[in-house]
Amino acid sequence: MNNKHKKRLLENTIFLYALTFSGYFFSLITVPYQTRILGPEFYGKVGFAVAMMTYFRLVIDFGFILSATADVAKNRDDAQKVASIYTAVMYAKGLLTALSFVVLLGICYAVPMLRQDMFLYLLTFASVAVSAFLPDFLYRGLETMKRITIRTLIIQAFFVLMIFLFLKTPQHYYFVPLFTLIGNAVALLFVQRHVSRQLKIKFVRLEKGYLWQTIQKSSPFFFSRISATIYQVTNTLFLGLMYSPGSPKVGMYVASDRLIGTAKTTFSPLADSLYPYMVKNRDFRLLKKIIWIIMPPVIIICIVLSIYANECMALFLGPAFYGAGSILRLLLPIVAITPLVYMLGFPTLSPMGLARHANLSTVVSAVVQLVGLSILFLTGTFSVQTLCMMTVLSQFTVLVYRVFIVWKNRHIFSQKELLEDVPQV
Repeated sequence: MNNKHKKRLLENTIFLYALTFSGYFFSLITVPYQTRILGPEFYGKVGFAVAMMTYFRLVIDFGFILSATADVAKNRDDAQKVASIYTAVMYAKGLLTALSFVVLLGICYAVPMLRQDMFLYLLTFASVAVSAFLPDFLYRGLETMKRITIRTLIIQAFFVLMIFLFLKTPQHYYFVPLFTLIGNAVALLFVQRHVSRQLKIKFVRLEKGYLWQTIQKSSPFFFSRISATIYQVTNTLFLGLMYSPGSPKVGMYVASDRLIGTAKTTFSPLADSLYPYMVKNRDFRLLKKIIWIIMPPVIIICIVLSIYANECMALFLGPAFYGAGSILRLLLPIVAITPLVYMLGFPTLSPMGLARHANLSTVVSAVVQLVGLSILFLTGTFSVQTLCMMTVLSQFTVLVYRVFIVWKNRHIFSQKELLEDVPQV
């Protein structure tokens, strides 16, 4: 049975990696085409709309991708319980979508610049809202990522095809969210059909107060995710206050930061697939083994990249970004510690019964980042270099916090190993 669980873990990890890297692949195909057809002005409009809707997506999801995934994983063998979790999450997302829509309308009417392009924002919001209703949490908790991966690949392929067929002039910029909306809507129909007919999961009557309990349970995860988003955006805000938005320093930092972000996401699928597995099986020995396998090559690669940082930036982004290597070099420690940060987060703390500390560590990191940047700005020591150092410090805060909590509660590991060594009668 243990081998069966590990085989499922391996399969879900592979599909999560396919899911992650397919996004990079399709972006590589479509983004250059979109920028050439739309030009800076219209591509900027679409990009701004997508960025703005990121916040609404966080509100609608409300951390259910973590909290509900764990609940489904724990109650996988209880069909009635899984149906209640599924129903509560979908109802909660409906309420949050309605609230978000009202807020969006208010913002659009209050800001003339947004009111002029209201159709674009409504389309983009609709595509995001429909996507949020896709029950990824259910498939992750059941550890059946194959269905999600195939669905996403079909959506992305459809989007690429429609963009190449119909996006011909800058005035067609609204086709980008429109085709995304159509793809997500079709996917939602097929997924709901699969959930109902194949998984035999249907909407059920909820006990009094269960919906509110579901929202309340997920709120720490929401605040954790929104905290991470806020401090990432704040970096760009502080740079904009110090330099002009068109400054080469700002452009080099953003380019370096995106490469670091891309490198970090390569570890996310492994942590995401481990999360429901660890919640169900609490296999800490496997977790330790994975950490020991991953960390040495990651550290070596970061050292090599640090030595040749300037050359790498020029190769990836063009000769104009050769000088950005110094910024990349300062940010590389973040990549080096990311596997530990991810593994010691929800995959470790949730099965230990300490998931709240995974959320708290992110909040503490965001506070460190905001306070640190404020001090740098007020003392006149703010620069791209000090910004990078402060960002690395805030990320180390997450790691130190999680290591401390795991070490403080290390007796849980001993209890688990002791139970495994007891002969089964």
